[in-house]
Amino acid sequence: MTSPFEELLPATQRALLHRIAVAQSEGRAPSLVAAVARDRQLVWWGSRTSVAGHAPEDDTQYRIGSITKTFTAVLVLRLRDEGLLDLNDPLEKHLSGTGVGDVTIAQLLGHSAGVAAESPAPWWERTPGTLRPELADVLGEQPRMHPAGRRHHYSNPGYTLLGSLIEEVRGASWEEVLRREILEPLAMSRTSTQPRAPHAGGWAVHPWADVMMPEPTEDLGLMAPAGQLWSTAADLCRFAAFLAEGDERVLSAASVREMRAPSVQAETGEWDSAYGLGLQIVRKDGRTLIGHGGSLPGFVAGLWLSVEDGVAAVVLANATSGPLTAAVAADLVRIVAEAEPRIPEPWRPLPEVDQALLQLTGPWYWGTYAFGLRLVADRGLELQPLRGGGRGSRFVAAEGAEGTWTGLDGYYAGETLRVVRREDGSVSHLDLGSFVFTREPYEPGAAVPGGVDPEGWRGM
Repeated sequence: MTSPFEELLPATQRALLHRIAVAQSEGRAPSLVAAVARDRQLVWWGSRTSVAGHAPEDDTQYRIGSITKTFTAVLVLRLRDEGLLDLNDPLEKHLSGTGVGDVTIAQLLGHSAGVAAESPAPWWERTPGTLRPELADVLGEQPRMHPAGRRHHYSNPGYTLLGSLIEEVRGASWEEVLRREILEPLAMSRTSTQPRAPHAGGWAVHPWADVMMPEPTEDLGLMAPAGQLWSTAADLCRFAAFLAEGDERVLSAASVREMRAPSVQAETGEWDSAYGLGLQIVRKDGRTLIGHGGSLPGFVAGLWLSVEDGVAAVVLANATSGPLTAAVAADLVRIVAEAEPRIPEPWRPLPEVDQALLQLTGPWYWGTYAFGLRLVADRGLELQPLRGGGRGSRFVAAEGAEGTWTGLDGYYAGETLRVVRREDGSVSHLDLGSFVFTREPYEPGAAVPGGVDPEGWRGM
């Protein structure tokens, strides 16, 4: 039986159509296609075109530019998860002779390696990749603009280096690895390095007249890992679902969460945006969006996902300086999230409970700060302050270490929570990164921060 929640309400659909119609008209795009996914399912798509009877569909290919970088980042994280490299490794350890080998893989992923934003002239996006047959041709004589690790400086050649790293470690081309390790497992059959019909043509629209001319379609060669891909609205919605939850065939949920976390401090005055590992992160309309924008001559693209709302949107257009597709995609997410808020899953009790863990729940005190400890699924714990703001985190049970948990987020991300027991086996206190939590504030006889005044509590 079809669920009544699989389709959007008519009013929501009209609001989405109106938004993309305005974008195509005001942005003067020859065509535009958009799609929205909710909870891993495509729930809407629409398009606008300047050619009567020839509107694109959700499986029409457009070039997606720098959204390609997110795919490249996933391939690098796969190498890390397989133990073939560490993100803190210098590039030189795996790819020699680049001239920037002291930068780390993590710095390249997060655009903090200080590598130049572009390759030397001529403009790499509008010239064939055969003009840059070697990495030295991509990097030029002065590949470094800033000290590594000091600031965010977006770098297209940096992702060329990551593509070459993938090829060096895998012993296969970036295109082959991409197809085998991401596109095939996620059933993204309409994503490719070269256009496949049906696909849109790229156009340049004159800035002061309603006329246009075709843009050339160049094979980017070594620069391909930074922006080569063609894809569709439907395929990118599948990719967005993966970025929300992970897929063990490609990358675990934990590694995808790592990609979504800011990797370097944003520029001064730009605190509403940051960059993770191959993903852009923005705060807009009170929600956090992750994804990426993209452009190449003839095309602009945007993909945004709100993990909390379970809503993703993709917008693709075929004009060099066309609609602000990333902004439009963010608006589509907002329209759906506000018009049709996510319906929570029904509350259900845990399938089983460990009585020893159950006894750990309830109030705990760090000095006089009160916290509550909850038992959640899969033997996990959640520690949150009971009053006002404070440091809280979720914890996952550590494998092979009974009575130990690892922080997933917040202040205690990566820190160890440990249950400390007395000689008789009873619980003495919780140790969290050297902070001691006791059942009573400054509990007499317990290991507490700063000791206990021998006269105890008193009034004025």
